[in-house]
Amino acid sequence: MGGFFGTISTKACVNDLFYGTDYNSHLGTKRAGLVTFDEEEGFTRSIHSLERDYFRSRFEDELDSFKGKQGLGVISDTDPQPIIVNSHLGRYAVVTVAKINNLPEIAGELLAQKMHLSEMSANKINQTELVALLINMGSTFVDGINLVYHKIKGSCSMLILTEDGIIAARDFLGRTPIVIGQKEGAYAATSESCSFPNLDFKVVRDLGPGEIVRLKADSIEVLQPAFKRCQICSFLWVYYGFPASDYEGINTENVRETNGQMMGEKDSTEADLVCGIPDSGVGMAIGYSNGSKIPYKRAVLKYTPTWPRSFTPGNQSRRNLVAKMKLIPNKAMLKDQRVVFCDDSIVRGTQLRDNVKEFFDNGAKEVHVRISCPPLVYGCPFIGFTSSKSDLELITRQIIRDFEGDDKTNLDKYAQSDSPEYQRLVDEIARRLGLSSLKFARIEDLVASIGLPKADICTHCFDGSSYDQNHDGDYFG
Repeated sequence: MGGFFGTISTKACVNDLFYGTDYNSHLGTKRAGLVTFDEEEGFTRSIHSLERDYFRSRFEDELDSFKGKQGLGVISDTDPQPIIVNSHLGRYAVVTVAKINNLPEIAGELLAQKMHLSEMSANKINQTELVALLINMGSTFVDGINLVYHKIKGSCSMLILTEDGIIAARDFLGRTPIVIGQKEGAYAATSESCSFPNLDFKVVRDLGPGEIVRLKADSIEVLQPAFKRCQICSFLWVYYGFPASDYEGINTENVRETNGQMMGEKDSTEADLVCGIPDSGVGMAIGYSNGSKIPYKRAVLKYTPTWPRSFTPGNQSRRNLVAKMKLIPNKAMLKDQRVVFCDDSIVRGTQLRDNVKEFFDNGAKEVHVRISCPPLVYGCPFIGFTSSKSDLELITRQIIRDFEGDDKTNLDKYAQSDSPEYQRLVDEIARRLGLSSLKFARIEDLVASIGLPKADICTHCFDGSSYDQNHDGDYFG
């Protein structure tokens, strides 16, 4: 997915920038970048790969080279960024959290207008550079950002470092968050509010969908008010979000515990203990334990000394190996026990299948799995939350193909939790993964645990619901 952090201060900003960006590290594993602006030295930028190392170790030795009182940092799962631009709007740097599905089409239009794209990575178009080119076509930053909103299919939030402050612009449907923080002599904007407490920032508010603001060290100026509609990604609370982060003022861990408790209260399964699959399954497991009155125990642990966060190699077989290596079953807790394991989601199912085998091999009598969201029946066209290149990488779509002859038949029925097709799908997932039983959270319970109206939350990957992406509706204004 990716995340960013930007700050502007009355004094040198590099320490806040460095640590604030690091608190977004759980959102991406490919690349990271920092850029600062100083009136005398101009822009200073550095970009590093994260595929074999962590953010802090890649940037720590060069921090003294970053000068200035304002800067941006980004954790990117897509393209190398920040991009630095010199245009009729002035000199600026831009970072994005985006998934642009019509990238080739927009690039073709720009090339036909005799523009050029220079920031290629592995022969692929750099989508942040494309965003910058669209911004440059506007007469102002606001005009250019709105052109981005109108042109792209997908989502795009951004921070822009100018010589006159930081511009923050949230995706036009608010699919990804931007939270504003303030402390004496400084403002900051970030994807994750957990960036703020240890840097002494207090949350001011979330930007609204499509809202554009300019941050200075002592003020925040609204350049464009929020749009009417919101479709914030529900998966922020299910999986992406750090437990201490709030989105729309709603805490991630509270949602996970509430969701788990709702499932535990309704579940009549008899078991000896409940365990969460680290990290994002732990909150749900605590809630499930409270709701079911089954004791919570740590029957599987994440080896944090060398696996402090998710690490995702590009090779699928290596991903499977890494997924196994970072989790250690606790045989003393598992032996002869009926265990309920709580996890955030099932995508391909390979990791969970391997985990389940390990649990049985370590003596578990029964392995029941409870998932904190509904089955992923639809691929996400808005946010890159998996490395899947095709919907057929989803275990649900593989099973539907096997049942129906193709993977697109009766998707609406397989997504309805009260339908025979849904139950058949869940039973088959349980069979293929070797589970004693399997249950998914109902979409109504997930929405209720978040606490926002269903219309304000994107649940497309569960039920195929989303606003039409042709932008002809009343998204804007």
